[in-house]
Amino acid sequence: MSKNLLIALAVLAAALVAPVFVYPVTLMTILCFIVFACSFNLLLGYTGLLCFGHAMFFGSAGYITGWVLKNWGLTPELGILTGALFSAGLGFLVGLVAVKKSGISFAMITFAIAQFVYFILLQSSFTGGEDGMQNIPRAPVLGLIDVTSGFSYYYVVLAITVAAVAFFYRVVHSPFGDILKAIRDNDARVESLGFKPERFKLLALVLSAGLAGLAGGMKATVFQFATLTDVSFPISSEVIIMTLLGGLGTLTGPMVGAGFIIWLNEHLATLGEWALISQGVILLLVIMFLRRGIVGELNAWIRARRAK
Repeated sequence: MSKNLLIALAVLAAALVAPVFVYPVTLMTILCFIVFACSFNLLLGYTGLLCFGHAMFFGSAGYITGWVLKNWGLTPELGILTGALFSAGLGFLVGLVAVKKSGISFAMITFAIAQFVYFILLQSSFTGGEDGMQNIPRAPVLGLIDVTSGFSYYYVVLAITVAAVAFFYRVVHSPFGDILKAIRDNDARVESLGFKPERFKLLALVLSAGLAGLAGGMKATVFQFATLTDVSFPISSEVIIMTLLGGLGTLTGPMVGAGFIIWLNEHLATLGEWALISQGVILLLVIMFLRRGIVGELNAWIRARRAK
């Protein structure tokens, strides 16, 4: 049995017993943001596309999930899947406009579209406006498993998160993932080999948006409400911090970054604006001293030790 598999099994075992010691809602929040950070990492870490409006996929999926659960009476897993598919479709529409650009142009286009989406959701009647969408129901999963308690629903969220991370791992370690990394490093050379970078960028954006929507749908069912906060720019900036803190272009980096930032927010919630200030200080320290992120620097240190 490989060392990586042993580590993965140990982490999974810890996750299975975690709700006995830690508040399940906090753990589920971390799991939601792990998937969200992985989706952003797929776009920036592996494709080289900086999205300043990633929260539009995350937050809009929460509203769609909540709406179909309230009006169609679907089970949570189908509602989350519906939200993810909606975000994937939104990612396709955004990509038709944005993937022809790169760098800061791509970032600003996605930011502008995200602000437009925010305005639409603010003005739409089904979202509840500034009050948000309240009382999202949580029917039995698969029509059989009672998930009214946070403890029982935690294992559903954990299962979805494991599946999402496994999907992310499969994508980045496939030939498609190799092409994305080549596009990130030199898209002109990729085009000279006969590939069309724009098509791969578009597909990467669709997959990234779908994963972000999966995370947003889960969060809406965890808290049983959806608000405009999840569509706002601070959430987009927070997922950037999570990914940079953990390490761009690594599998476990976004997980470490998401867990640390959510833990930090939980402990600094009573400090108000100081929580945001602390995040800014952390990002500054990472840029100055951990440019490859926590996991990236650790991997570099391990490689250096092996070389010696």
